[in-house]
Amino acid sequence: MKLKSIPLAALLSVALTLQISAAGPSSRPFYFADKKVSDDSLHDLVMRKLADDADVKGGGLDIDVKDGVVTLRGKLENEKQIQKAERLAKKVNGVKKVVNEITLAKK
Repeated sequence: MKLKSIPLAALLSVALTLQISAAGPSSRPFYFADKKVSDDSLHDLVMRKLADDADVKGGGLDIDVKDGVVTLRGKLENEKQIQKAERLAKKVNGVKKVVNEITLAKK
């Protein structure tokens, strides 16, 4: 009987180890759907997402957040960048709506 329990224990140990390592830290924060994300946290997450994007380079944009509604303001070089900034902001977990007030920069 002890011989049968050793392989089972080893199998459970390996499965538990794999589950723990798979649940380790990731590069993207995880939020539960029922947990409210603070406006300050949303501001930081949206800012980071926009600043990290090679097309948008969002460091110069103003971002306001009120009750999960993100308002983007500032100037970008082309319409493609403006639309991408809005799409990126919408992808942040916890954002309810994006108001895009970004305008085209004069050349």
